[in-house]
Order: sequence, then C-alpha cells, then structure tokens
Amino acid sequence: MKTDYEVSLEANKLKISEIASKIGIDEDSLIKYGDYKAKIKIDKFNDLSKNLILVTSINPTSTGEGKSTVTVGLSDGLNLIGKKSVVALREPSFGPVLGRKGGATGGGYAQVIPMDEINLHFNGDLHAITSAHNAIMALINNHIFQGNELEFEKVQFNYVLDMNERALRNIKINYGKKDERESGFEITVASEIMAILCLAENLDDLKEKISNILIGFNKSNQPIYIKDLKIEGVITAILKDAINPNLVQTLENNPAIIHGGPFANIAHGCNSVIATKTALKYGDYVVTEAGFGADLGAEKFLDIKCRKSGLRPKATVIVATIKALKLHGGVLGENLKSENLEALKMGIKNLEKHIENMKKYNLPVIVALNKFTSDTDNEILLMEEWAKEIGVEFSLTEVWEKGGNGAIDLANKLVKIVENNNQELKFIYEDEDTIEDKINIVAKEIYGAKGVKFSVKAKEKLSLIESLGFNNLPICIAKTPNSLSDNPKLIGRPIDFEITVTDLNIRSGAGFIVVYLNKVLTMPGLPKIPNALAIDVDEKGNIVNLY
Repeated sequence: MKTDYEVSLEANKLKISEIASKIGIDEDSLIKYGDYKAKIKIDKFNDLSKNLILVTSINPTSTGEGKSTVTVGLSDGLNLIGKKSVVALREPSFGPVLGRKGGATGGGYAQVIPMDEINLHFNGDLHAITSAHNAIMALINNHIFQGNELEFEKVQFNYVLDMNERALRNIKINYGKKDERESGFEITVASEIMAILCLAENLDDLKEKISNILIGFNKSNQPIYIKDLKIEGVITAILKDAINPNLVQTLENNPAIIHGGPFANIAHGCNSVIATKTALKYGDYVVTEAGFGADLGAEKFLDIKCRKSGLRPKATVIVATIKALKLHGGVLGENLKSENLEALKMGIKNLEKHIENMKKYNLPVIVALNKFTSDTDNEILLMEEWAKEIGVEFSLTEVWEKGGNGAIDLANKLVKIVENNNQELKFIYEDEDTIEDKINIVAKEIYGAKGVKFSVKAKEKLSLIESLGFNNLPICIAKTPNSLSDNPKLIGRPIDFEITVTDLNIRSGAGFIVVYLNKVLTMPGLPKIPNALAIDVDEKGNIVNLY
C-alpha cells in the first residue's frame, strides 16, 4: 500500500496560476513561491458566498478520525458534482510533524499538495510568526535594560518556538543578575501573534490588534500594552507577507487555501479569517475545518471566529470512524479491528453529544463515517440504523481510497442541507455574560459537566479581568482534546464530573480570554520514538517517511 507521500509524489500537479484561474484569481493577484505555491494578495471582501461548511469531529483518539482527509475529499466531491468549491485549511506545525501526530495535509487520495513543502516550511508563515513574537520579547527586555521608562514590574509575555520542546517550558533569563526572572516558551501555534494573524481582517486591523497586546504591569500595577512600547509598526512589518493567505491544490487539482495554524486544545483552532473570506470570495462553496473535536475546535470557531468576523456556516459535518467510536466504547489496541457492536453502541454516545451541541447553535448536522478496511458490514449497518433512529443525516465516506468520488453522497446531501437552511446562527453565550458565567455555560452545555471549580489563582485572574474591563470578551478554553471533560482518561460521554480552572490569561490583542483547565500544557513534548527519527532524504533529494 502506498504511503500518503508516495501518492502525493505521483500527483499530476498543475501550475499554481492554472489553479488560480479556475476560480477567477488573476496572475497579478498572486505572489508565487515556485511553480505550485503562491500567496494571494488580500483584497476587499465583498459579495462573499454564504455556503460555508464547517467540518469537525468526535473527540480524537489514537486511531485517527481523518477530519482533514474528509474536508479535502468533500471539497473535491463538491467540485465533481458541479459546485465551485474551495477548501480552507490550517497550516501544519513543526511540532506535530516531527512528533506523534504527523502532518496536516489530508491522506490517501484526499490530500493537498505539495505535501512535503506544506508540512515542513511552506511559505514561511510560522517562521514569521515565531520571529514577530520573539521580537516583542527582545524589545521588552531591551527596554528594561535601557532604563525601564515604563517601569515594568511584571512582564506578561514569554517566548515561542515552533517545536515540541518540553525542556523550555520553564526557564530563567538574565540568570545570576539582579534582574533575573522566570520565563518560558510556548509552541508557536499558541502565540497571541498567531491568534491575531488568524483573526485580523487586513494590515491595519493586524497592527491595531498587535498594539493592544497586554505585555505587563508597572510598579503601580497598571497595565502596559504594546502601544505603550511603540513597537506595533515593526511587528506588523515582520508579518507583512505572512498575512497573505496561501494557495495550493488538492490531488484533483482543485484550489486549497491554507493559512494560520492555532491548535484547538490550547488556542482557537481555526484557519485565518482572511483565508476563509478569500475562499468565500472566489468559491461558491467553502469547506473548512476546526481542530480536534467539536467541543474544542467547533465551539471556538463559532463562539470566537464567527462572533468576531461575521462568518456564518450553513452546515456542520461531524467526522467519526468505527474504530474511534469503539475506542470510546472501551476497546483497546488490536481488538479495535474485531467486530464489537456493543462497544460501538457505547462509543456512539460521544458522537451523540457532539451532535446535540452543534444543534444548540442552530446548525444542521451530517455525520460522515470515514470508512476503514477493518469496518464490518454489521458495524456499518448499525451506524446507518442508529442515524435513522435519531434523525440525523448520515453518509458513508470513502475519500481516503477514492478521493472526491468517495464523497459524492456526502456532497449531494450537504448541498440539500445548505440550500434548505434558513436558521440564524445562535451563540452558546452572550457578550454581556461575565467570564465566570461563560466558563460555566460552556462547561455545562458543551462538555456536560455538572460544575466548575476555580483555583485561588484563577479567582484572582477573574477579578483582574473584571477590573481591566475585559469581561465582555469571548473565552478560549485550553483543555485536553481526548475527552469532553478535562481528564483525558474519561472517554465516551462522561457524566457527573466537574472541571477545574487553574489559570486564565488575557489576550487583549486577539480579543479573548484563555482559560486553562487542569494540567493542560501549552508547550508539548516529543514522544519516546518521534516521527522525526524516520524522516530522511533519499538519493534523489526526496523527503521520505513524512506522514
């Protein structure tokens, strides 16, 4: 069986200008990065298509659900049935590519290409974001060294690196000197600069958001912002090219716009507003995804990205696999390949919760069952009968093996759903709710928790947020993606549990409050045997074992 990379190498790629012309993007609007990649010069966003489709999933498992694969395959399927569709995705991060998760370009015959370049360096966006973030830290440190005119007493900022490096989570800077202080690194995808780039509408908006980043407090405990340091101009300059979305293609030579890459477990998990709106400008249908399960990515897509941008999806696809559902039903390891209808019934409860949640936003739902070769006829029949019983649209999807042809049924059903959806999107909480109320609403309505516990530190932060006037901001909850709860071991649909808020951070530039649950980490570590050990370059210069 061919690897994803071998499939991508055999692809018949079109020049990027040909891909652009398919959807009416002229040559002058492209900044080319070789023959098969380009950036699109951002323009005014008017006359946007309203046919935005959000792809999400059940809580992810070690077996994989194939959310990106289904997203790409669905867009190809829509094109096959005569709809001008564009897929809009996030950019991969070095950390997962070299760690455990691997790349983020789809799989099998539902991929975006060139797979190796997208997964490793792409067009330099994550490098620019890393540099911009760390430039802020360098300029803060220099300001303090040169006399500390702003009287920094506490620096509310840190460093980032686009790598999984647990040794840098906690560090000391200026070691051994009188101004020694504790700091640390987060992964670049958790950077506020990443969040801002993904929520900005244009360069002016980008600069304005950067200027509002909270970077510390002075000796009178008053907040200090980037605009007080007067460095928003240079930071925007570093990001001048990175703000433009990237154009590539699927294996079936359909347009794919990829831009921004915040993780959904520790950030807001969506590609950029600019990318999505660019896709809506040039495509009649746009298929986009939100990271991890619907309790994280979809909730943040709706309550943060849609709230701030005016974007309104017309339908939601929830991706699931039989193996992942059986794992949520308590089956482990090699036993996942064996038929187990009882475990499947138990695992379906996780899927049911996500369906219920999406309907709370007034969004119609279709379940895409991503088919694996180990799935049995009885298991597939059980899923089909379950869908009929609860009244949810259902489609057996085979995009990994068949590309767009494996999503024809899904595409046709989605078009009907979209054309018949006249409901207004409803947010799960209101701007006027307090931060504490917003946390309680998400915990109870989306996770199914019975309550929320706040640490002493978290309670202090709630008071600070209120005193600074940031209670009206949406929340971005950082928690494990593996469970509806904040405990990764509570699989399926846990009940009668509480979540624990350990800390909160103000992201005043991005315009949301990060809420940390339990022991979530914003700088991941590498596994004992990382993917990096297998990646190599052959005698022809091709990268091998990149997944």
